[in-house]
Amino acid sequence: MADKGVPFAPYIPAATRLREFTLRSVLVGSLLGIIFGASSLYLALKVGLTVSASIPVAVISVTLFRLWSKMGGQDASILEHNIAQTAGSAGESLAFGAAVTMPAILILGFDLEVGRVMLVATLGGLLGILMMIPLRRPLIVQQHGELKYPEGTACAEVLKAGANAESRAAADPAYAKETAVAGVNAKTIFGGFAIGLLYKFGNSALKLWKEAPEKVFGAPLKGGSVSCEISPEMLGVGYIIGPRIAGIMAGGGVLSYLVLIPLVKFFGDNLAEPLAPGVKTISSLSPGGIRSGYILYIGAGAVAAGGLVSLIRSLPTIWHSLRAGLADLAGARGSQSGDDRRDRDLPMKFVVGGVFALLAAITLAPSLHMNWLGAVLILVLGFFFVTVSSRLTGEVGSSSNPISGMTIATLLLTCVTFVAMGWTGKEHYVTALSIGGIVCIACSNGGTTSQDLKTGFLVGGTPRYQQIAILFGAFASALLMGWVLLAMNNAGTVYVKAETVAPGLVAPASELAASKREHLVGPMSGADAAEYRAWHQTDAQGNSRKWLVDDAGKAVWLVDPAITGTESKLPGGSTVTKYDAPKTVLVSYIIKGVLNRKLPWDLVLIGAMIALVLELSGIPSLAFAVGVYLPLSTSLGIFVGGCIRWLVDRVNRPRLLSKGLDEEQIQAEGDKSPGVLMASGYIAGGSIAGIGVAISQGVTTEFNEKVEKWMTANNPLFEGASSDLLSLLPYAVLVGLLFLAAREKFLSARKAS
Repeated sequence: MADKGVPFAPYIPAATRLREFTLRSVLVGSLLGIIFGASSLYLALKVGLTVSASIPVAVISVTLFRLWSKMGGQDASILEHNIAQTAGSAGESLAFGAAVTMPAILILGFDLEVGRVMLVATLGGLLGILMMIPLRRPLIVQQHGELKYPEGTACAEVLKAGANAESRAAADPAYAKETAVAGVNAKTIFGGFAIGLLYKFGNSALKLWKEAPEKVFGAPLKGGSVSCEISPEMLGVGYIIGPRIAGIMAGGGVLSYLVLIPLVKFFGDNLAEPLAPGVKTISSLSPGGIRSGYILYIGAGAVAAGGLVSLIRSLPTIWHSLRAGLADLAGARGSQSGDDRRDRDLPMKFVVGGVFALLAAITLAPSLHMNWLGAVLILVLGFFFVTVSSRLTGEVGSSSNPISGMTIATLLLTCVTFVAMGWTGKEHYVTALSIGGIVCIACSNGGTTSQDLKTGFLVGGTPRYQQIAILFGAFASALLMGWVLLAMNNAGTVYVKAETVAPGLVAPASELAASKREHLVGPMSGADAAEYRAWHQTDAQGNSRKWLVDDAGKAVWLVDPAITGTESKLPGGSTVTKYDAPKTVLVSYIIKGVLNRKLPWDLVLIGAMIALVLELSGIPSLAFAVGVYLPLSTSLGIFVGGCIRWLVDRVNRPRLLSKGLDEEQIQAEGDKSPGVLMASGYIAGGSIAGIGVAISQGVTTEFNEKVEKWMTANNPLFEGASSDLLSLLPYAVLVGLLFLAAREKFLSARKAS
């Protein structure tokens, strides 16, 4: 029902039967979900952000089936495309939750195992979908007109614009004018994908130009530096999130690299001894070394405080959402109609049985170290935050949904409960992390499912088929998530000779009894074929480092992982990809800080105070805090994309105002414009190329070293005094193509008008 009791007429009427839940739509959607899930995993590890995949998946689905029809096959209906985008959207939400929580295993002193990641992703993803299903009728149907679900609404507009002749003929007569609109042109997103792929391959694999031109300052700003990651994926992220958030993130990076790092250098440059928690003298540290030793703790404190503040600010809305959602849920019981296909959900027996079956699997899984209290926390917090997430996405959209704050709150509550129970052993780290990971993925997927069901409601889809499709899509993406994550980590793992960093280090015999045996993996696997014992050493701050030791316990190799690792140079001189994973580090700090109380709280609290000052100044602190934590090069790369979005929106605004559109409609037009499609293509192409290059580094190490040595000696874009400026030339082409793609729609629309 729509507002004021007037029935809402979907694009396809309830009595109309079109092809909907087909094998091809589920397979295409699941495959695209895996691709965008992998790219989202890469983004989440790089910058702690993901972007919605629904619209890109919808556009690609329309195009693929349109091409299939031109080759003699049957084109897909709008309802089939809706199933495809529903199945494809699950990968992105799974990737965010998995990337935020699972790699913290490495920081906490455990090995990253494929089975554990797959299990948490699968259980959390399916749990979030099942918990959201009872909320569909009260939130999507009964609150239609009040809860906007902006991404879901924009995706419905894309599907309607790309509807084929069969779907347009079957549409409700009320949409006669809309059906005259030309179909979606996906050349933009495919072009962006190809450009991003080729650019990233030339940049990262062939080393044709620098990935992040940098300028390090001397006195009077000693220790300060400026750099920019000139990559297609950062450019695309900045364009999609817009100039305000991109600018705030860049401000956080400026504070770190042009204020905090120079301050540490100024006050500590003359110290003869290392200043805790650092392990080297400040005078010997580069800007990156100061960041690793000190600024990361400040950034983590700011991110934690920013996440909690965003959650606290949302408490009135959360309380209202929870009360309204539960009240509507109670009122909706028994109102289901079996005659209207648009009102058919999966049976409640299946939903309830599925939830308790998943909880049983969570409790019995050995790798999760779960106990009865953990299962209860997952059930209570999972349902609470899925309800909140499902409603908040309807009010503020997925991009403003405080998933990070919900995850922080879950971890804090879990860890405090464990401390009260006396559960502070190492095995409880895994339990707490598993609870946080499952709840994080569940509430993230709950919000995504809500957006998809809103799209289906608007176009006239069958909810039951959508729910089955997203269960399939989530399961398919979850099965591969662990493999992709482990492959990315192994490909960037560097082994450092123990004698160079800790000569004479010997592991206690008592800690080697249950240790695993393993070989070197990744690009240095050929450097040493011997088998060693793995030993995790924990320092006074609770930080864990992994060593490979011989049978006598003598340390031979220090293992520096790709995720949160610091060593990027291989012995031959080539470099590997490292991931800062800002929110992953935060998760590990929360668990360590509460359970073992070993954390440099002075630096963490400084970061929290920075976030508080920003909130008192009326500035959203979470985006700024992420900028404090991330390298400035990443934030500035995103900022450039935000500036392009600002310029395009400014040029386009007068024409949209002349059509009588309000601010909300103008924003919606921008969110489904060719610029967003091009940016999505940049993200997907650049991220997939980045994953491919990172993984191939473990196979083609010798080739990579030869390429990098040759480029260093012969390519002026890669090394030398002029390389920083010259490297900006290909990036300027990338920026220009994004601007032109964004303007194409506006120019054609202007001519048409």
